[in-house]
Amino acid sequence: MKNQQTAPESLYGELYRTHLASVCARADKALERADCDNLVVYSGAPPMQFLDDQAYPFKVNPHFKQWVPVLDNPGCLLVYQPGRRPRLLFNHPTDFWHKPAALPQAPWAEAFDIVPIPNLAAARAHLPDTLARTALIGELPLKFGQVNPQSLLDSLHYHRAFKTGYEVECLRHANHFGALGHRAAQASFLAGGSEFDAHLAYLQACNQREEELPYNSIVAIDTNAAVLHYQHLERSRSTQRRSFLIDAGANFNGYASDITRTCSAHEDDFAMLVSGMDQLQQDLCATLRPGADWADVQMDTHLRVGHLLREADLIRIDGEAAVAEGLTALFFPHGVGHLLGLQVHDAGGFLRDESGATIDKPPGQPFLRLTRRLESGFVVTVEPGLYFIDPLLEPVRQMALGRQINWNRVKALRPCGGIRIEDNVLITETGSENLTRQAFAALG
Repeated sequence: MKNQQTAPESLYGELYRTHLASVCARADKALERADCDNLVVYSGAPPMQFLDDQAYPFKVNPHFKQWVPVLDNPGCLLVYQPGRRPRLLFNHPTDFWHKPAALPQAPWAEAFDIVPIPNLAAARAHLPDTLARTALIGELPLKFGQVNPQSLLDSLHYHRAFKTGYEVECLRHANHFGALGHRAAQASFLAGGSEFDAHLAYLQACNQREEELPYNSIVAIDTNAAVLHYQHLERSRSTQRRSFLIDAGANFNGYASDITRTCSAHEDDFAMLVSGMDQLQQDLCATLRPGADWADVQMDTHLRVGHLLREADLIRIDGEAAVAEGLTALFFPHGVGHLLGLQVHDAGGFLRDESGATIDKPPGQPFLRLTRRLESGFVVTVEPGLYFIDPLLEPVRQMALGRQINWNRVKALRPCGGIRIEDNVLITETGSENLTRQAFAALG
């Protein structure tokens, strides 16, 4: 994968060796819980499109890429037997229709016994003699003792929230590429580019194909920014644009960044509201530390959004009352963030412990993707928002709650769609470290 070429050698030295030792230790514990002796992780294969001979873009199994940064080669297997060097069965067919992936040469490969295999059928000879006590993560047409056992997955997912030093450095690199893309996309918008133009500028700047990104980018101009997961890329280049929202991440060694920025095309009321949200978001990030309950962070965000709504004369009551009456939920209808890592919405956000016990979402917060207390080593997104969403606002216009809204101000700002500011934050032993702000600052 091309992004590996930009990684410093130090990433694959002691950092990676320590990371691999941690992954092995977690696997040992998970195998014990599942009453299995061995682990096989399949990289996966892309499904075929319906009634077609073309496959969908390949997305590697997240469990596989935690072991090895091989993202673009389907049909590989990771074989782990406690006490032995892990084995990588690397798909390396003789093929003149496609170019086979090159055998890994990066320093991380020294930690594995790498066995080239021409196809999956050839893999069986390199698996444990008996599969009866072997757990498989993935889907393979072989009879394993257990396939995706929940007890094993729960254990691995719980511990995955604690990032190793290697994983943190991968996330730093992912934020660097994301920041490059965001700068380019915003410049494209300000120069008159369409949503599609801004998207192309993003890809070019972060040097990644669309299928390599961790998720489909949200690139929204004006009212499209009021659609939380806006999925289109309009080609039109209107000269009357007001606002620009881009929610886009980048990938590095299989680890994702998830960044959102909003800007105004003019120095106007909306620009002031964006500035207020940006400050709100930074203040919120500064409060994060080990022991913080994410449900409390969510409620704190609502209170801060309520204060901002009042300061902007969008509502007629103070922040506390706006939260109590459910008014802030009309303008901020989603969760404030989630775990980030091998997946954008990383696994384990609701787990109380490695047994699989979960922590319920608090009443009235159905969209939370994280309910755990923060601990050192977690990486979370922090993404407060403020939107003018007609399907949420219009039903209350004639209700008592609607009388607390300044509809003239809403009408004036509705064409701008909405605002979201999102950073990726590492929880440290004493507080937090904002990986995204650091990445933007490094660009100058």
